[in-house]
Amino acid sequence: MPKVENLFDNLPFLVDGEEFSELLRCKNVVIERIVSSDRPYHKTYNQDHHEWIILLEGETQLRVRNDMVNLKAGDYFFIPAQTPHRVLKTSPNCIWLAIHIY
Repeated sequence: MPKVENLFDNLPFLVDGEEFSELLRCKNVVIERIVSSDRPYHKTYNQDHHEWIILLEGETQLRVRNDMVNLKAGDYFFIPAQTPHRVLKTSPNCIWLAIHIY
């Protein structure tokens, strides 16, 4: 029997930073849950793969190249490979789903 899991189970409460949890890896796709505190890491990402994100809970502001992108729960966004991006701010305990396409 397949094991059913819940995306909202075992959520961490973070004082700072982010937690990345891989949910699925299949061929050229990786799906992960990301939980962000209201003090995320200020790292600029510039990945060799595409990334599609959806914000499930909370609000966030990203810098994608030189553009500011504001997301609220339910908003999704595609980040092509080789696109510099950075999380600038988040509300407490933002929950994201990220799909990485290699």
